[in-house]
Amino acid sequence: MTGAKHPNIGSAFDSLLQDDGVLVNVTATATKRVLAMQLQGAFEESGLTKTAVVKRMGTSYATLNRLLDPNDARITLHNIVAVAHALKLRIRISVEKDEP
Repeated sequence: MTGAKHPNIGSAFDSLLQDDGVLVNVTATATKRVLAMQLQGAFEESGLTKTAVVKRMGTSYATLNRLLDPNDARITLHNIVAVAHALKLRIRISVEKDEP
């Protein structure tokens, strides 16, 4: 079926997660992992040391490590923006309508 669209692909899995009451947690964890990978890549590309980034952020090593750890969801929007600013990045957050 070349070119055929399958509008329900993925919806069964989302429904299962929703039924189990874990959709929000799974989505948040996946989003944090993507963010951490992007920040880690930008950090490595910048050539800055952790000390330099921490100074620019005005925060602690623990906060920076939490931001770079894909498994640690204890982050705030403030810290995300601070690390992005320290790495000369811009954060874009969007909200999109969920398809039925």
